[in-house]
Amino acid sequence: MAAMQLFGVAFARGAQAPTALNADPYEHDVETFNQQDDETGARPRVFAGGREIAASESLRRVAAKLPAAGETSSGWRKSEHNPVLGGELGTIFDLSLLKEGRNYRMWLSWRPKKSLALAESTDGVNWSEPVIVLGPNQETNWEQEINRPVVLKRADGYHMWYTGQARRQSWIGYATSADGKVWKRMSREPVLSPGEPWEKVAVMCPHVIWDGKMKLYRMWYSGGEQYEPDAIGYATSPDGLHWTKWKANPVFLADPGTPWERHKVTAAQVLQHRGWHYMFYIGFRDVHHAQIGVARSRDGIANWQRHANNPIIRPGENQWDQDACYKPFALLDGRRWLLWYNGRRSRFEQIGLAIHEGEDLGFGRK
Repeated sequence: MAAMQLFGVAFARGAQAPTALNADPYEHDVETFNQQDDETGARPRVFAGGREIAASESLRRVAAKLPAAGETSSGWRKSEHNPVLGGELGTIFDLSLLKEGRNYRMWLSWRPKKSLALAESTDGVNWSEPVIVLGPNQETNWEQEINRPVVLKRADGYHMWYTGQARRQSWIGYATSADGKVWKRMSREPVLSPGEPWEKVAVMCPHVIWDGKMKLYRMWYSGGEQYEPDAIGYATSPDGLHWTKWKANPVFLADPGTPWERHKVTAAQVLQHRGWHYMFYIGFRDVHHAQIGVARSRDGIANWQRHANNPIIRPGENQWDQDACYKPFALLDGRRWLLWYNGRRSRFEQIGLAIHEGEDLGFGRK
């Protein structure tokens, strides 16, 4: 069926566009007027962002309310099933995820339990009840709470780096597992501790990849304040246990000239894709309000290019994520990107999902 596109809204063949529609359709009701097309049998239909939001078999007039403005950009959309995990479980936040065959496995932070848990899914939307896989360690002085993991799978099993917290400070620890469920800590001491002036009292939110060309584990981590760190650093390791911090840290800083991320940038996830390192990250306009952006760099260290349409994920007005969108974790699943994140309303955080059809994230060819 032929359709015309107007300011992001498609009107079915034969429909008359409303004359009062202004250039920001998300602030207005949208109406189409149509009789059934005698040639094609088409019915009146209204589309927003590529999705049908209203239709009628017999009425001459179809009206619909468009989604709230500005919750996503650059081809991203939030799942209609959001939030996908949380609710009666209490605050579920900062996660790491792997797809193994047709199954998704999510290692998540479970605040009421002060622990890391594993949930599983066949579609990325409907999740099993979380099961605790790593809890606090009362025998050390830095793991009163465990959270913010990253999990990497290699031929020798699963590797996890996580945040340990105590005494209003944060450190990074390391554990391994044969199955992703039963974990063994590899050291009684943190493998990464705050020590540089910019790191203040906290290093947290590790993201680690194995670089086969460099034959190194590469970590991007956040450092600074305990309640929301300030910037992103970089470190490397031959064994996952002994780390060397980059001499020119931090490698990614807040942009004071950009309102949505002028205060802090944290919680990077970095992926290698088609010759680039893509970084999904949190930007803070102030300590209580956050959104999600993406940037890219050839080497993953310097010359980061922020997306022109950042932020790509924003809080939704009067929604479950109305105050902040935190800690993105994205993966390319076939020919689409899936991105899970934790959204906050007041003090309550839950996990949501955003989707981007197609591999191209819209940076251009520079």
